[in-house]
Amino acid sequence: MFFFNPFLPLAALRIASLKTTSSFLLILLIKSKLLRLKGGLIGGFVALTLISGLIVSATIAGGSAYYIFRNKKSDEDDVINPDDVIINTDVVSS
Repeated sequence: MFFFNPFLPLAALRIASLKTTSSFLLILLIKSKLLRLKGGLIGGFVALTLISGLIVSATIAGGSAYYIFRNKKSDEDDVINPDDVIINTDVVSS
């Protein structure tokens, strides 16, 4: 013979609350993993941007230094010594 258990609704409520709690914790865990993944991707993108900016700025600085050094060297070859210049002057008499 089967007897009615008066605590059956409480047991069902306890099982339902356990399922709800487990689902909620699983959702929080998935959210945490996704946030960590998103943070890692954003951090990687920022690091990549900083490193590439450093490389580009160093390349531009090196190219500028090379350009200045090359032009300075060619300008030194074209400098006319003031002793080599003959200045012709006309004397104006009144």
